[in-house]
Amino acid sequence: MFQAFDNPGPGRPLARAHWMALLARAPIDILEPALHGHAALPARWLRAPETGLMMVQGRAGGTGERFNLGEVTVTRCALRVQADAAEGGEPTVGVAYVLGRSHRQVQLAALADALLQDPARQAALDASLLDPIRRHLAQAQSERQARAASTRVDFFTVARESGSINDDGGEEEQE
Repeated sequence: MFQAFDNPGPGRPLARAHWMALLARAPIDILEPALHGHAALPARWLRAPETGLMMVQGRAGGTGERFNLGEVTVTRCALRVQADAAEGGEPTVGVAYVLGRSHRQVQLAALADALLQDPARQAALDASLLDPIRRHLAQAQSERQARAASTRVDFFTVARESGSINDDGGEEEQE
């Protein structure tokens, strides 16, 4: 589920692919408050939110031949955010794809993508928006790992439970 850009490592610059992956998985209850102040910016829809199906492919064992696993519901949109005339910036285009049917979630993700492309806003949005998303996703992953670990079964051989066995299959003699 997680891609190579989920763990950027120290000193690596924040790349658009990284924040778009975070925004695609961000829950709406994190996006809404973080972008509340930016919702009044003038924006024009290039592609209004629309929902459709996308084919998902898998690989047997992660390395085998590709096969069609099934279809998932995806919502996408694109918008152009006008920059402030006082700052002299150019308009930026934000796009987003999210799993599911939430038009509001994809609108907020596209707005965040457009705002993050502005270097003047990037550091502030990284702290107020992307860091909470990272924490939420890390917590969700640790909860999944804890649930999986709770079902783990350790199998012991009869030899380890009953004592030691010598190389020819018989038990060692004890004095």
